[in-house]
Amino acid sequence: MNLKDIENKWVKDFPSPLIIAGPCSAESESQMLETARRIKETHAEVPIFRAGIWKPRTKPNGFEGVGVIGLNWLKKVKSEYGFKTATEVANAHHVAAALEADVDILWIGARSTVNPFTVQEIAEALKGTDKPVFVKNPVNPDLALWIGALERLLGQDVKNLGVIHRGFSTYQKTKYRNIPNWQIALDFKNQYPNIPMLVDPSHICGNRTGLAGIAQEAFNVGYQGMIIETHCTPDEAWSDASQQITPEVLADLINNLQIRNSDISAFDDEMGRHRTLISDLDFNLIELLSQRMKISEKIGTLKKENNIAIFQPERWKVITEYASQKADETGMSQEFIEKVFKAIHEESIDIQNNI
Repeated sequence: MNLKDIENKWVKDFPSPLIIAGPCSAESESQMLETARRIKETHAEVPIFRAGIWKPRTKPNGFEGVGVIGLNWLKKVKSEYGFKTATEVANAHHVAAALEADVDILWIGARSTVNPFTVQEIAEALKGTDKPVFVKNPVNPDLALWIGALERLLGQDVKNLGVIHRGFSTYQKTKYRNIPNWQIALDFKNQYPNIPMLVDPSHICGNRTGLAGIAQEAFNVGYQGMIIETHCTPDEAWSDASQQITPEVLADLINNLQIRNSDISAFDDEMGRHRTLISDLDFNLIELLSQRMKISEKIGTLKKENNIAIFQPERWKVITEYASQKADETGMSQEFIEKVFKAIHEESIDIQNNI
């Protein structure tokens, strides 16, 4: 069996879209129960309550989770409020404890996904489980690594799989904590449309203000649900306070989401015409880029013959100023135009380096 053969019938047991909500970290029994009670009282369609029991931290001596005791609080949330429960596991010990506590859904975090040895250890500890297991994308934008983690789980007969798009780390300063890099997630969806994909707006945004926008963007492109950090008193949270929201704000966010229809059969003809036009324009774009790169080759030859450095900072400054100007003229975002120019510039540098 391979990933494309998975049926994932377990998803049909839950409402659509699938919402997983709860605090970043389990802090106390009262915090867990109050958050769960208030989510329930909003009547929002949230079937699964999440909480971090073990928290990976960049530096030692930070809050690394309450540990096994928090699993008892998850049990109490389940028994008192009827939620299914979910938590992150990062090693075989976590898996054993979570399974013993009958946690319903597990996920592998981004920091674990990057390490095949860690994923293999977790997969072997989960061998044969019928519990759903989600895999967050790795911190770095590596689609093969993400897919490989799922293949390791499938290799241990773990078949109820899903993925979580939580964004990717970057050295650049952006409005996001982790840049979405939607194309990588969409490439995954194109290859494995049968595997449910959730969005994690909390970790993409790193703040409360952008959550609704990111969630809506994900649903616009056909994600099956989201996992979102929700806390009874977010400002007092022991971890990731700035990106957590109250249960009441969560309910408003869910109620305002527009869930898109994936059936376009009624618009096939019109959609086909637009796509034909886009295909023609795309072809022209490739032809123009090909011509541009041939000119870059000539410039590279001139630089080589005259012993001139390939990278010219003044030229890059001109390009970024031009991007800003074109953004104003066309109504497109400056960020998008700069991204296009950066990709073209990097390709030009590669071509000239080869020369």
